[in-house]
Amino acid sequence: MKERVRESWSGPISADYLAKQAEYGWRLVNVEWEREITSQAPLVFREKVPFGLRVAADAQHLEENPEEVQALLFIMEGIVADKRLSQIAVDLNRAAIKTRSGQPWGPGEVFELLPRLIEVGPRIFSSEEWIARREQLFRAI
Repeated sequence: MKERVRESWSGPISADYLAKQAEYGWRLVNVEWEREITSQAPLVFREKVPFGLRVAADAQHLEENPEEVQALLFIMEGIVADKRLSQIAVDLNRAAIKTRSGQPWGPGEVFELLPRLIEVGPRIFSSEEWIARREQLFRAI
């Protein structure tokens, strides 16, 4: 069993304080640094743009990425047709559809997009393109 204590600190830590804590059996395991930032320093967000979208030319909003939307539609077709993820990856590669990084698809890459498909599913299912694809898909089944 371990006991942990977190202390807020506002000034420099002295060597005497660290030695005293060590005498009590405490061991330093973490240091967290904080500083004030100036208004000149821009905030940088490192979030990935969701698959199927891209940063618009005005850099103010996101817009659909047509190539990635096609990949999402292709994956959705495979799922509706009850294909294995590995087969969907093979089909994507045969159709020369690349991942965002330009690499070939594998089942892992398809699997990673499942949460995104759930998120955009309602939009996909109501699109005219999906309705046309669905009719062709059900004729083939």
